Amino acid sequence: MSSTRIDKKIVKYRVQKPDDKEAAKNAAPPEQLAHGRDGRTAKVIRMHEEIQRPEMLIGSTYKIKTPVSDHAMYVTINDIVLNEGTEYEQRRPFEIFINSKNLDHFQWIVALTRIISAVFRKGGDVAFLVAELKAVFDPRGGYWQPGGKFMPSIIAELGYVIEKHLQSIGLMRKTELDVHQRKLIDDKRAEFEARKSQQDAFSKSHFPDGAQLCSKCSTAAVVMLDGCMTCLNCGESKCG
Repeated sequence: MSSTRIDKKIVKYRVQKPDDKEAAKNAAPPEQLAHGRDGRTAKVIRMHEEIQRPEMLIGSTYKIKTPVSDHAMYVTINDIVLNEGTEYEQRRPFEIFINSKNLDHFQWIVALTRIISAVFRKGGDVAFLVAELKAVFDPRGGYWQPGGKFMPSIIAELGYVIEKHLQSIGLMRKTELDVHQRKLIDDKRAEFEARKSQQDAFSKSHFPDGAQLCSKCSTAAVVMLDGCMTCLNCGESKCG
């Protein structure tokens, strides 16, 4: 066995087993070369857990404000750029941080960020995280977002945030309707708006819904008060 001289300081090591060599040989993809803008060629780098964190990463921060908590959560996802300056340049998520003033969630926030970051650095298809997180339901019930979208839990909304980020960097495709589905929805929307525009005077009443028509003032304002039908417009009452 030939000896190898090490001129640099050893800062990290890993024991390689015979099984690791065989698995790497069978799983290794065909070698590709990346051509840079300067004309140089290099091997294509794919995401794996041995990649060291650079001094600076680019990322995005998303705000999550839920009605079940008084304090907002800020989710920061940092990306690493692989094969920069070549035709194989790609952004991959590298780490995630969640910050909140609410200390009630501190333990699971720390655990979740470490696990998700480890999955990011492992490489491969990380899109499965989105489906797993979105499938988490709060036993106390979910909540409605502004705009009418239901969230089953805070963890599920975190899954939507990661999905949005992966779509923005090109790792996931946005689900879009085809031409026929879009046309059907537009037709139904126009039909609904046309029906809504044909409202009669009763629908614009300032009185409670379900009020009956008053025989005296002809206003839909008659409701049951203290066991007696009373008009809220003119005061007409069946009880005198």
